[in-house]
Amino acid sequence: MSPLVALQHEARFDSGYGFPVASYTCPVATRPRIGDLERWQRETFGRSPERDALFSTISGEPVAPLYTEEDLPADPEAAIGFPGEFPFTRGVYGSMYRGQMWTMRQFAGFGTAVETNERFRYLLEHGQTGLSTAFDMPSLMGLDSDHPRSLGEVGREGVAIDSLEDMETLFDGIPLDGVSVSMTINAPAAIMLAFYVVAAERRGIAPEQLAGTIQTDILKEYIAQKEWCFPVDPAMRLVTDMIEWCSVHMPRWHPVSISGYHIREAGSTAAQELAFTLKNGLTYVEHAVARGLDVDDFAPRLSFFFNAQIDFFEEIAKYRAARRIWARELRDTFGARDERSMMMRFHTQTAGVALTAQQPLNNIVRTAIEALAGVLGGTQSLHTNSFDEALALPSERAVRLALRTQQIIAEETGVANTIDPLGGSYFLEALTDRLEERCYEYFSKIAELGGMVEAVKQGFPQREIADSAFRYQQEVEAGERKLVGINAYTEGDDLDLTILKIDPEFEVQQVKRVAATRERRDADRTRATLTTLRESARDDSENLMPHLLEAARTNATEGEIVTELQQVFGTYRESPAF
Repeated sequence: MSPLVALQHEARFDSGYGFPVASYTCPVATRPRIGDLERWQRETFGRSPERDALFSTISGEPVAPLYTEEDLPADPEAAIGFPGEFPFTRGVYGSMYRGQMWTMRQFAGFGTAVETNERFRYLLEHGQTGLSTAFDMPSLMGLDSDHPRSLGEVGREGVAIDSLEDMETLFDGIPLDGVSVSMTINAPAAIMLAFYVVAAERRGIAPEQLAGTIQTDILKEYIAQKEWCFPVDPAMRLVTDMIEWCSVHMPRWHPVSISGYHIREAGSTAAQELAFTLKNGLTYVEHAVARGLDVDDFAPRLSFFFNAQIDFFEEIAKYRAARRIWARELRDTFGARDERSMMMRFHTQTAGVALTAQQPLNNIVRTAIEALAGVLGGTQSLHTNSFDEALALPSERAVRLALRTQQIIAEETGVANTIDPLGGSYFLEALTDRLEERCYEYFSKIAELGGMVEAVKQGFPQREIADSAFRYQQEVEAGERKLVGINAYTEGDDLDLTILKIDPEFEVQQVKRVAATRERRDADRTRATLTTLRESARDDSENLMPHLLEAARTNATEGEIVTELQQVFGTYRESPAF
């Protein structure tokens, strides 16, 4: 390739203080010849090949010392394209943040519904534009707060929601028809959605008016987060029931948020997060289509949830590859015709595992960098972790600073002024292609095992993640992977923080609330709806959402509903993966 001729650009500069306008000639650098790369490596770079192996992404993908035009896709126009057009590599919307800024969400939840309602109001008053609900461990596991296994866990790492009455209290005074709400819960997601729909119903708000997301990604639970109520197959039935019901009754609601976040938090690489998350999503599509749904009737309301780890360029490349793969698979494999079905819309949360208890103020910097990666990767929604979360649930001060981090990125940095500003970067495009290639390698392995459900049952993704987590920890302990404040620059860790402490009285109050709910309700009516739910669960062809809504209306508790379903579905015990 012949070198490009250096261009001359004439620009006029005005000092702004009345001085004469000067004219300058600005040379533009000549693009180097690709054929000169070997010469440059030999004569200028001059590094021994042995040292190159030390440079890799946090996931272990090798990083070359230099990328050039030869590293771009063979057909850049087809692979990269334009924002808002297939394959959506550069973003799902034509105007991206020039048209609408990403939704700023902060994950919130602790104690009883009363305390979390106060935190929600605080966040909305300080400029948050969407609510994201964290549930406590008993709620995530389908247990009521007065269950023996709930002792000591009620309200500790999220809000305790046992019944419709709790859900009503949680969103008291919040305009559910005007605020987008996200709920991070999976195994009992259908039950929580029923509580939410009925809570809105009692305020005169129809399901059609509700906007938001509930996670519902049960395959991810068996892979990474380990919170389940039922075996895999009946759990998949509940997910499909929700997709089917929401496609008819909740056009503004995302019934599944396919989550790579927890897969990454468990120790996966970026490629594993990408591959396992997308394959989970494609598996939900397969089941819904098998149920008889048209892909374009529900796929536009599927959304994703990704991690933003600290390896800046790898994360941006991951998001871009994800959009391209999803668009191709929905169009070519499932025959989607509606472009909205091919658009991967996703929420991003900065990496919890990147936070350190040592030198916690460093977490502010980590979070800002990770958040910036999410924005430059084209996220539609963003949560920034608080700097004190490695120590406890975040304090109000830390939450406010985390939200301000997003606002500074949006309002002060200028990164939202143009779409996909890093698109076309030799390194970024090469890394995007590499992650896409790695993703399809995993797709092939999963297909050989009989699909994602069978792969999960056999423990394949679990073993892959465990191996990756082990490799990373070895690198940290050997000092090959530097962590500031952990194995490098460890001096000066003397910060005295006031952290949020959960009052044990909250658990006492919540247990009393459950008892009071059972005392007030019509016990015979509740028992009748639970019996109907249990019998309906025996018929695989019946959608359970209407029965869950009826159970919610009679103030049946989450634990009671789960117990009824377990009588039909059974329970689940994981086979250890080594």
